[in-house]
Amino acid sequence: MPHLAPVPMSATLAADAVLARRREAGERVLSLASGEIGLPVLPELVARLGAAAGENAYGPVAGSPALRSAAAGYWGRRGLDTEPGRVVAGPGSKSLLFALLLALGGDVVVPVPSWVSYAAQARLAGAHPLPVPILPGEGGVPDPDRLREAVADARAAGRTPRAVVVTVPDNPTGTIASDGTLRRLAHAARDLDLVIVSDEIYGDLVYDTAAPAVSPAVHAPERTVVTTGLTKNLALGGWRTGVARLPDGELGRDLHTRLVAVASQIWSSPPAPVQTAAAYAFAEPPEVLERVAASRRLHERVVRAVADRFAAACARTAPVAATCYLYPDFEPVRDRLARAHGVRDGDALAGLLLDRHGVGVLPASAFGEPGRPLRIRVATSRLYGDTNERRTAALTAADPLALPWIRASVDRLGEVLADLTGADAPADPAPHP
Repeated sequence: MPHLAPVPMSATLAADAVLARRREAGERVLSLASGEIGLPVLPELVARLGAAAGENAYGPVAGSPALRSAAAGYWGRRGLDTEPGRVVAGPGSKSLLFALLLALGGDVVVPVPSWVSYAAQARLAGAHPLPVPILPGEGGVPDPDRLREAVADARAAGRTPRAVVVTVPDNPTGTIASDGTLRRLAHAARDLDLVIVSDEIYGDLVYDTAAPAVSPAVHAPERTVVTTGLTKNLALGGWRTGVARLPDGELGRDLHTRLVAVASQIWSSPPAPVQTAAAYAFAEPPEVLERVAASRRLHERVVRAVADRFAAACARTAPVAATCYLYPDFEPVRDRLARAHGVRDGDALAGLLLDRHGVGVLPASAFGEPGRPLRIRVATSRLYGDTNERRTAALTAADPLALPWIRASVDRLGEVLADLTGADAPADPAPHP
Protein backbone atom coordinates (compact mmCIF):
# COMPACT_ATOMS: atom_id res chain seq x y z
CA MET A 1 0.00 0.00 0.00
CA PRO A 2 1.46 3.41 -0.89
CA HIS A 3 2.51 5.76 1.88
CA LEU A 4 -0.35 8.10 2.82
CA ALA A 5 0.07 11.41 4.60
CA PRO A 6 -1.47 11.23 8.10
CA VAL A 7 -4.86 12.89 8.50
CA PRO A 8 -5.49 13.72 12.16
CA MET A 9 -8.93 13.32 13.65
CA SER A 10 -10.51 16.62 14.65
CA ALA A 11 -9.37 17.17 18.24
CA THR A 12 -12.84 18.34 19.23
CA LEU A 13 -14.61 15.30 17.79
CA ALA A 14 -11.99 12.94 19.19
CA ALA A 15 -12.46 14.40 22.68
CA ASP A 16 -16.23 14.10 22.31
CA ALA A 17 -15.85 10.41 21.48
CA VAL A 18 -13.67 9.76 24.53
CA LEU A 19 -16.10 11.53 26.86
CA ALA A 20 -19.06 9.66 25.35
CA ARG A 21 -17.36 6.30 25.99
CA ARG A 22 -16.64 7.25 29.60
CA ARG A 23 -20.21 8.41 30.12
CA GLU A 24 -21.58 5.17 28.66
CA ALA A 25 -19.32 3.26 31.03
CA GLY A 26 -21.03 4.98 33.95
CA GLU A 27 -18.22 7.42 34.75
CA ARG A 28 -18.90 10.95 35.91
CA VAL A 29 -17.75 13.36 33.23
CA LEU A 30 -17.84 17.10 32.70
CA SER A 31 -17.75 17.91 29.00
CA LEU A 32 -15.94 21.18 28.34
CA ALA A 33 -14.21 20.13 25.12
CA SER A 34 -16.86 20.46 22.43
CA GLY A 35 -18.12 23.68 20.90
CA GLU A 36 -21.48 22.16 20.05
CA ILE A 37 -24.22 24.36 21.48
CA GLY A 38 -26.38 22.18 23.71
CA LEU A 39 -29.75 23.90 23.17
CA PRO A 40 -33.05 22.72 21.66
CA VAL A 41 -34.17 23.54 18.12
CA LEU A 42 -36.57 26.46 17.79
CA PRO A 43 -40.04 24.90 17.23
CA GLU A 44 -40.78 27.11 14.21
CA LEU A 45 -37.68 25.72 12.51
CA VAL A 46 -38.76 22.17 13.26
CA ALA A 47 -42.12 22.87 11.62
CA ARG A 48 -40.54 24.31 8.48
CA LEU A 49 -38.09 21.45 8.15
CA GLY A 50 -40.89 18.93 8.48
CA ALA A 51 -43.05 20.73 5.95
CA ALA A 52 -40.16 20.69 3.46
CA ALA A 53 -39.37 16.97 3.88
CA GLY A 54 -40.82 16.20 0.46
CA GLU A 55 -38.28 18.44 -1.30
CA ASN A 56 -36.03 15.71 -2.65
CA ALA A 57 -34.52 17.23 -5.82
CA TYR A 58 -30.88 18.25 -5.94
CA GLY A 59 -31.48 21.91 -6.73
CA PRO A 60 -28.87 24.50 -7.75
CA VAL A 61 -25.28 23.77 -6.74
CA ALA A 62 -24.89 27.24 -5.19
CA GLY A 63 -28.04 26.83 -3.13
CA SER A 64 -31.71 27.65 -3.54
CA PRO A 65 -32.69 31.18 -4.63
CA ALA A 66 -34.67 31.57 -1.40
CA LEU A 67 -31.69 30.71 0.81
CA ARG A 68 -29.25 32.86 -1.13
CA SER A 69 -31.66 35.80 -1.03
CA ALA A 70 -32.25 35.39 2.72
CA ALA A 71 -28.49 35.19 3.39
CA ALA A 72 -27.94 38.32 1.30
CA GLY A 73 -30.50 40.12 3.45
CA TYR A 74 -28.87 38.82 6.63
CA TRP A 75 -25.54 40.36 5.62
CA GLY A 76 -27.20 43.53 4.35
CA ARG A 77 -28.68 44.16 7.81
CA ARG A 78 -25.12 43.97 9.14
CA GLY A 79 -23.77 46.62 6.81
CA LEU A 80 -22.52 44.30 4.06
CA ASP A 81 -24.62 44.91 0.96
CA THR A 82 -24.81 41.58 -0.85
CA GLU A 83 -26.26 40.37 -4.12
CA PRO A 84 -27.79 36.87 -3.93
CA GLY A 85 -25.66 35.91 -6.92
CA ARG A 86 -22.56 36.33 -4.74
CA VAL A 87 -23.81 33.81 -2.15
CA VAL A 88 -22.89 30.12 -2.24
CA ALA A 89 -24.46 27.65 0.20
CA GLY A 90 -23.03 24.34 1.29
CA PRO A 91 -23.54 21.49 3.79
CA GLY A 92 -22.00 23.42 6.67
CA SER A 93 -19.58 26.32 6.78
CA LYS A 94 -16.82 23.79 7.54
CA SER A 95 -17.33 22.17 4.13
CA LEU A 96 -17.45 25.60 2.50
CA LEU A 97 -14.16 26.60 4.11
CA PHE A 98 -12.45 23.51 2.74
CA ALA A 99 -13.96 24.04 -0.71
CA LEU A 100 -12.77 27.65 -0.63
CA LEU A 101 -9.20 26.55 0.09
CA LEU A 102 -9.40 24.16 -2.87
CA ALA A 103 -10.82 26.91 -5.10
CA LEU A 104 -8.23 29.50 -4.03
CA GLY A 105 -5.16 27.26 -4.26
CA GLY A 106 -1.81 28.21 -2.77
CA ASP A 107 -0.66 28.27 0.83
CA VAL A 108 -2.73 29.65 3.69
CA VAL A 109 -1.83 31.92 6.60
CA VAL A 110 -3.54 30.80 9.82
CA PRO A 111 -3.57 32.60 13.17
CA VAL A 112 -2.00 31.00 16.23
CA PRO A 113 -3.95 29.86 18.12
CA SER A 114 -6.79 29.03 15.73
CA TRP A 115 -9.66 26.58 15.30
CA VAL A 116 -8.49 22.99 15.09
CA SER A 117 -9.42 22.44 11.42
CA TYR A 118 -7.90 25.40 9.56
CA ALA A 119 -4.36 24.04 9.32
CA ALA A 120 -5.59 20.48 8.81
CA GLN A 121 -7.87 21.55 5.95
CA ALA A 122 -5.01 23.45 4.32
CA ARG A 123 -2.89 20.29 4.36
CA LEU A 124 -5.76 18.20 3.00
CA ALA A 125 -6.06 20.72 0.16
CA GLY A 126 -2.37 20.18 -0.66
CA ALA A 127 -1.39 23.56 0.77
CA HIS A 128 1.06 24.59 3.44
CA PRO A 129 -0.33 26.36 6.52
CA LEU A 130 1.74 29.38 7.57
CA PRO A 131 1.20 29.99 11.29
CA VAL A 132 1.32 33.61 12.49
CA PRO A 133 0.71 34.56 16.15
CA ILE A 134 -2.19 36.79 17.16
CA LEU A 135 -1.87 40.03 19.12
CA PRO A 136 -2.60 39.69 22.87
CA GLY A 137 -6.33 39.72 23.54
CA GLU A 138 -7.19 39.83 19.81
CA GLY A 139 -7.76 36.23 18.86
CA GLY A 140 -8.63 35.01 15.40
CA VAL A 141 -6.52 37.45 13.40
CA PRO A 142 -2.75 37.14 12.82
CA ASP A 143 -0.60 40.10 13.84
CA PRO A 144 -0.53 42.10 10.56
CA ASP A 145 3.16 43.01 10.92
CA ARG A 146 4.21 39.42 11.49
CA LEU A 147 1.89 38.38 8.67
CA ARG A 148 3.88 40.55 6.28
CA GLU A 149 7.13 38.99 7.49
CA ALA A 150 5.82 35.42 7.24
CA VAL A 151 4.48 35.90 3.71
CA ALA A 152 7.71 37.56 2.54
CA ASP A 153 9.77 34.72 4.01
CA ALA A 154 7.49 32.08 2.49
CA ARG A 155 7.66 33.62 -0.97
CA ALA A 156 11.40 33.96 -0.73
CA ALA A 157 11.49 30.22 0.00
CA GLY A 158 9.45 29.48 -3.11
CA ARG A 159 6.07 29.00 -1.45
CA THR A 160 2.85 30.55 -2.79
CA PRO A 161 0.65 32.00 -0.02
CA ARG A 162 -2.64 33.19 -1.47
CA ALA A 163 -5.03 33.45 1.47
CA VAL A 164 -5.30 34.26 5.16
CA VAL A 165 -8.03 32.69 7.29
CA VAL A 166 -9.41 34.67 10.23
CA THR A 167 -12.15 34.13 12.81
CA VAL A 168 -14.25 37.08 13.98
CA PRO A 169 -15.18 36.53 16.85
CA ASP A 170 -12.62 33.94 17.76
CA ASN A 171 -12.57 30.29 18.60
CA PRO A 172 -10.65 29.30 20.80
CA THR A 173 -10.16 32.52 22.81
CA GLY A 174 -13.63 34.08 22.82
CA THR A 175 -12.07 37.47 22.03
CA ILE A 176 -12.57 39.88 19.13
CA ALA A 177 -9.89 41.58 17.03
CA SER A 178 -10.06 45.36 17.16
CA ASP A 179 -11.15 47.51 14.25
CA GLY A 180 -7.62 48.92 14.06
CA THR A 181 -6.11 45.46 13.70
CA LEU A 182 -8.63 44.55 10.99
CA ARG A 183 -7.77 47.76 9.11
CA ARG A 184 -4.10 46.85 9.23
CA LEU A 185 -4.95 43.32 8.09
CA ALA A 186 -6.83 44.76 5.12
CA HIS A 187 -3.84 46.92 4.13
CA ALA A 188 -1.48 43.97 4.43
CA ALA A 189 -3.78 41.74 2.36
CA ARG A 190 -3.88 44.35 -0.43
CA ASP A 191 -0.14 44.86 -0.39
CA LEU A 192 0.49 41.11 -0.42
CA ASP A 193 -2.37 40.23 -2.79
CA LEU A 194 -3.96 37.84 -0.31
CA VAL A 195 -7.60 36.80 -0.15
CA ILE A 196 -9.09 37.09 3.35
CA VAL A 197 -11.39 34.23 4.33
CA SER A 198 -13.35 35.45 7.35
CA ASP A 199 -15.12 32.77 9.39
CA GLU A 200 -17.90 34.69 11.17
CA ILE A 201 -19.89 31.75 12.51
CA TYR A 202 -19.91 33.37 16.00
CA GLY A 203 -20.88 36.85 14.80
CA ASP A 204 -24.30 36.78 16.47
CA LEU A 205 -22.85 35.73 19.84
CA VAL A 206 -21.11 39.02 20.73
CA TYR A 207 -22.30 39.90 24.21
CA ASP A 208 -22.41 43.68 23.70
CA THR A 209 -24.90 44.08 20.87
CA ALA A 210 -24.14 47.81 20.71
CA ALA A 211 -20.56 46.97 19.65
CA PRO A 212 -20.75 44.11 17.13
CA ALA A 213 -17.65 42.52 15.69
CA VAL A 214 -16.36 44.24 12.56
CA SER A 215 -15.97 42.09 9.46
CA PRO A 216 -12.76 42.41 7.44
CA ALA A 217 -15.13 42.81 4.47
CA VAL A 218 -15.83 46.34 5.71
CA HIS A 219 -12.18 47.30 5.13
CA ALA A 220 -11.27 45.04 2.21
CA PRO A 221 -14.55 44.33 0.40
CA GLU A 222 -12.89 43.47 -2.89
CA ARG A 223 -10.85 40.57 -1.43
CA THR A 224 -12.78 39.22 1.56
CA VAL A 225 -14.88 36.06 1.62
CA VAL A 226 -17.25 35.80 4.59
CA THR A 227 -18.65 32.49 5.83
CA THR A 228 -21.29 31.79 8.43
CA GLY A 229 -24.05 29.34 9.30
CA LEU A 230 -26.69 28.39 11.86
CA THR A 231 -24.54 25.98 13.88
CA LYS A 232 -23.74 28.39 16.72
CA ASN A 233 -26.36 31.14 16.92
CA LEU A 234 -29.30 28.69 16.62
CA ALA A 235 -27.60 25.47 17.81
CA LEU A 236 -28.17 23.62 14.52
CA GLY A 237 -24.88 21.76 14.18
CA GLY A 238 -26.53 18.59 12.92
CA TRP A 239 -28.39 20.40 10.16
CA ARG A 240 -25.11 21.15 8.35
CA THR A 241 -25.89 24.32 6.40
CA GLY A 242 -23.52 27.21 5.76
CA VAL A 243 -23.26 30.16 3.40
CA ALA A 244 -20.36 32.08 1.87
CA ARG A 245 -20.44 35.70 0.71
CA LEU A 246 -18.01 36.26 -2.13
CA PRO A 247 -16.45 39.63 -2.98
CA ASP A 248 -17.64 41.72 -5.89
CA GLY A 249 -15.47 42.31 -8.94
CA GLU A 250 -13.29 40.04 -11.01
CA LEU A 251 -11.82 38.14 -8.07
CA GLY A 252 -15.28 37.33 -6.74
CA ARG A 253 -16.58 36.21 -10.13
CA ASP A 254 -13.60 33.95 -10.75
CA LEU A 255 -13.83 32.51 -7.24
CA HIS A 256 -17.56 31.91 -7.65
CA THR A 257 -16.93 29.88 -10.80
CA ARG A 258 -14.24 27.78 -9.13
CA LEU A 259 -16.11 27.33 -5.85
CA VAL A 260 -19.31 26.17 -7.55
CA ALA A 261 -17.27 23.76 -9.69
CA VAL A 262 -15.63 22.31 -6.56
CA ALA A 263 -19.02 22.04 -4.84
CA SER A 264 -20.51 20.29 -7.85
CA GLN A 265 -17.90 17.55 -7.53
CA ILE A 266 -18.17 17.14 -3.75
CA TRP A 267 -21.71 17.71 -2.52
CA SER A 268 -23.77 18.51 -5.67
CA SER A 269 -26.13 20.74 -3.67
CA PRO A 270 -27.03 21.36 -0.03
CA PRO A 271 -29.93 19.32 1.40
CA ALA A 272 -33.13 20.91 0.09
CA PRO A 273 -35.37 20.63 3.19
CA VAL A 274 -32.69 22.15 5.41
CA GLN A 275 -32.23 25.00 2.92
CA THR A 276 -35.92 25.85 3.24
CA ALA A 277 -35.70 26.05 7.02
CA ALA A 278 -32.39 27.93 6.81
CA ALA A 279 -33.92 30.54 4.49
CA TYR A 280 -36.55 31.18 7.15
CA ALA A 281 -33.85 31.49 9.85
CA PHE A 282 -31.65 33.88 7.85
CA ALA A 283 -34.69 36.11 7.26
CA GLU A 284 -34.63 36.66 11.06
CA PRO A 285 -38.30 36.84 12.05
CA PRO A 286 -38.95 37.95 15.66
CA GLU A 287 -38.92 34.45 17.15
CA VAL A 288 -35.47 33.76 15.64
CA LEU A 289 -34.08 37.04 16.99
CA GLU A 290 -35.53 36.29 20.42
CA ARG A 291 -33.97 32.82 20.49
CA VAL A 292 -30.54 34.13 19.47
CA ALA A 293 -30.74 36.85 22.13
CA ALA A 294 -31.67 34.31 24.81
CA SER A 295 -28.79 32.07 23.78
CA ARG A 296 -26.36 34.97 23.86
CA ARG A 297 -27.44 35.94 27.39
CA LEU A 298 -27.10 32.33 28.57
CA HIS A 299 -23.60 31.96 27.11
CA GLU A 300 -22.40 35.19 28.70
CA ARG A 301 -23.77 34.39 32.14
CA VAL A 302 -22.28 30.90 32.29
CA VAL A 303 -18.96 31.84 30.65
CA ARG A 304 -18.40 34.61 33.18
CA ALA A 305 -19.16 32.30 36.09
CA VAL A 306 -16.73 29.70 34.74
CA ALA A 307 -14.11 32.42 34.21
CA ASP A 308 -14.45 33.28 37.90
CA ARG A 309 -13.60 29.70 38.78
CA PHE A 310 -10.43 29.81 36.72
CA ALA A 311 -9.47 33.18 38.17
CA ALA A 312 -9.85 31.72 41.68
CA ALA A 313 -7.40 28.99 40.62
CA CYS A 314 -4.89 31.70 39.58
CA ALA A 315 -5.28 31.03 35.83
CA ARG A 316 -5.26 34.03 33.52
CA THR A 317 -8.13 34.58 31.09
CA ALA A 318 -8.50 37.38 28.57
CA PRO A 319 -11.82 39.24 28.89
CA VAL A 320 -14.23 37.16 26.83
CA ALA A 321 -16.47 39.26 24.58
CA ALA A 322 -18.32 36.57 22.62
CA THR A 323 -18.93 32.83 22.12
CA CYS A 324 -19.01 30.07 24.73
CA TYR A 325 -15.21 29.70 25.00
CA LEU A 326 -12.45 30.47 27.47
CA TYR A 327 -8.73 30.02 26.93
CA PRO A 328 -7.24 29.99 30.44
CA ASP A 329 -3.49 30.18 30.92
CA PHE A 330 -2.00 28.39 33.94
CA GLU A 331 1.45 29.95 33.58
CA PRO A 332 1.11 31.73 36.98
CA VAL A 333 0.94 28.30 38.66
CA ARG A 334 3.41 26.48 36.41
CA ASP A 335 5.79 25.61 39.25
CA ARG A 336 2.95 24.45 41.46
CA LEU A 337 1.53 22.17 38.76
CA ALA A 338 4.96 20.73 38.01
CA ARG A 339 5.70 19.97 41.67
CA ALA A 340 2.29 18.58 42.59
CA HIS A 341 1.35 16.74 39.41
CA GLY A 342 4.31 16.64 37.04
CA VAL A 343 2.32 18.81 34.64
CA ARG A 344 4.47 21.01 32.40
CA ASP A 345 2.31 21.73 29.35
CA GLY A 346 -1.27 21.94 28.16
CA ASP A 347 -1.35 18.35 26.92
CA ALA A 348 -0.41 17.00 30.31
CA LEU A 349 -2.86 19.36 32.00
CA ALA A 350 -5.73 18.21 29.76
CA GLY A 351 -4.74 14.60 30.37
CA LEU A 352 -4.72 15.06 34.13
CA LEU A 353 -8.11 16.75 34.12
CA LEU A 354 -9.59 13.90 32.11
CA ASP A 355 -7.93 10.96 33.82
CA ARG A 356 -8.25 12.16 37.41
CA HIS A 357 -11.48 14.15 37.31
CA GLY A 358 -13.37 13.21 34.12
CA VAL A 359 -13.19 16.80 32.88
CA GLY A 360 -12.76 17.10 29.12
CA VAL A 361 -10.89 20.12 27.71
CA LEU A 362 -8.54 20.69 24.76
CA PRO A 363 -4.86 21.64 25.09
CA ALA A 364 -3.30 24.63 23.34
CA SER A 365 -1.43 22.27 21.01
CA ALA A 366 -4.76 21.37 19.36
CA PHE A 367 -4.99 24.99 18.23
CA GLY A 368 -1.53 25.11 16.72
CA GLU A 369 0.42 26.56 19.62
CA PRO A 370 4.08 25.47 19.63
CA GLY A 371 6.29 24.85 22.63
CA ARG A 372 4.89 23.97 26.03
CA PRO A 373 2.17 26.51 26.86
CA LEU A 374 0.02 25.75 29.89
CA ARG A 375 -3.14 26.82 28.13
CA ILE A 376 -6.37 24.94 27.49
CA ARG A 377 -9.63 25.72 25.75
CA VAL A 378 -12.84 25.40 27.69
CA ALA A 379 -16.33 25.35 26.13
CA THR A 380 -19.35 25.93 28.36
CA SER A 381 -21.98 25.01 25.78
CA ARG A 382 -22.64 21.49 27.09
CA LEU A 383 -23.45 22.65 30.62
CA TYR A 384 -27.03 23.75 29.94
CA GLY A 385 -28.70 20.40 30.50
CA ASP A 386 -28.97 16.83 29.25
CA THR A 387 -32.63 17.06 28.19
CA ASN A 388 -34.58 19.54 26.07
CA GLU A 389 -36.67 20.36 29.12
CA ARG A 390 -33.59 21.41 31.08
CA ARG A 391 -32.08 23.25 28.13
CA THR A 392 -35.26 25.19 27.58
CA ALA A 393 -35.30 26.10 31.27
CA ALA A 394 -31.71 27.35 30.93
CA LEU A 395 -32.71 29.57 28.00
CA THR A 396 -35.62 31.13 29.88
CA ALA A 397 -34.20 31.36 33.40
CA ALA A 398 -33.66 34.81 34.86
CA ASP A 399 -30.50 33.35 36.45
CA PRO A 400 -29.37 30.11 34.82
CA LEU A 401 -26.79 29.63 37.56
CA ALA A 402 -29.63 29.09 40.00
CA LEU A 403 -30.66 25.96 38.10
CA PRO A 404 -29.33 22.97 40.05
CA TRP A 405 -27.74 21.12 37.11
CA ILE A 406 -25.83 24.19 35.89
CA ARG A 407 -24.88 25.17 39.42
CA ALA A 408 -23.62 21.63 40.08
CA SER A 409 -21.41 21.67 36.98
CA VAL A 410 -19.90 25.06 37.80
CA ASP A 411 -19.33 24.03 41.41
CA ARG A 412 -17.79 20.74 40.29
CA LEU A 413 -15.35 22.61 38.07
CA GLY A 414 -14.42 24.87 40.97
CA GLU A 415 -13.69 21.85 43.15
CA VAL A 416 -11.55 20.26 40.45
CA LEU A 417 -9.53 23.43 39.91
CA ALA A 418 -9.05 23.88 43.65
CA ASP A 419 -7.74 20.33 43.89
CA LEU A 420 -5.50 20.92 40.89
CA THR A 421 -3.88 24.16 42.05
CA GLY A 422 -4.43 24.15 45.80
CA ALA A 423 -6.46 27.37 45.55
CA ASP A 424 -9.72 27.92 47.40
CA ALA A 425 -12.82 27.70 45.20
CA PRO A 426 -15.35 30.51 45.71
CA ALA A 427 -18.53 29.45 47.45
CA ASP A 428 -20.67 30.95 44.72
CA PRO A 429 -20.07 32.22 41.19
CA ALA A 430 -19.43 35.94 41.40
CA PRO A 431 -22.42 37.99 40.20
CA HIS A 432 -22.31 39.83 36.90
CA PRO A 433 -24.77 42.30 35.52
